[in-house]
Amino acid sequence: MKLSFEEYQKQASVTALYPNRLKNLEYPTLGLAGEAGEVANIVKKIQRDFSGEITPEIRQKLKDELGDVLWYISACADELGLTLEEIAEFNVEKLVERHNRK
Repeated sequence: MKLSFEEYQKQASVTALYPNRLKNLEYPTLGLAGEAGEVANIVKKIQRDFSGEITPEIRQKLKDELGDVLWYISACADELGLTLEEIAEFNVEKLVERHNRK
């Protein structure tokens, strides 16, 4: 199933149940930091415990945690009245501009 940013954000928003929804940027921002930390911790363990090898199980766990990161990014975007699509477009434009300056 292909899922656009717009559809993902719409579906994720339905599951966003936290205090003061749409008036509480702190909650999803803290969640984002926590989930990003979980991703980093898994990558650290890849180095320490698996000699840098990404097993299918680790790949699946990272997929799961990266999905949680995406959910929190979507919630942050909602709090700011932004869409994931406009964030992605802005980011690509910034990256192209930066790349062209080199």
